[in-house]
Amino acid sequence: MKVYIGLMLIVLLMIPPISAGAVIKGYEIVSRNDEEDITLYAQKMNGLYRGFKVSFKGAIFSKPFWIGVTNPSYAPQIIYKDINKDQKKELVIILTRGYGTGALWEDVYVYETLNNHLNVNEILVDNPLAIINKNVKTKLTAKNAEVIINDKKCSVDITPLEIQPENLFDDIGFGSIIDYEVNDDQLTVNVAGQISPASFVGSVVINYEFREKMFQSKSIAFQPCK
Repeated sequence: MKVYIGLMLIVLLMIPPISAGAVIKGYEIVSRNDEEDITLYAQKMNGLYRGFKVSFKGAIFSKPFWIGVTNPSYAPQIIYKDINKDQKKELVIILTRGYGTGALWEDVYVYETLNNHLNVNEILVDNPLAIINKNVKTKLTAKNAEVIINDKKCSVDITPLEIQPENLFDDIGFGSIIDYEVNDDQLTVNVAGQISPASFVGSVVINYEFREKMFQSKSIAFQPCK
């Protein structure tokens, strides 16, 4: 038995790791970061990418519930940076699950790493719509769109937009555009504020920080459209 186990270990050790860009049967490469040896694979089903696999420095991890669009213009983003200030890099994956005229829906997934090994336990990122619901007050009239965050009021004159009364929403709506990004090792999301089917007044910008084992809102601000 010991000899058998020893032979099996030798065989396993002889199997080369899967390098970035290697072929996985039944899957196609949807995004890659050759510099960091990270590749995303997925299966195309019903016009969407599903059943993702992450090749992280030779190790394969399955993410069967991820969903992404197949349009190359909205290819998944692979980011490998220290975004929680712990002196170790995190793997950040941003997927586009839907888009259209005046619409963009992105999901973000964050994982810790240690010594070039991926921790498969996902770090939660607080839902931006829940953050807005708790911290942002709005008011919409035929002349002005008003956004209040932490007692700081921003009023936008919407009369130049010439929106027909029947097209004006009852209030500012959020959720048609949710756009994640990492700038200067800072995870940020931009959530557009919409006042009619074709009109936006600006975006709520949320900067995240790592707190109590998850990414929570560090700062919230409203940026009017220029």
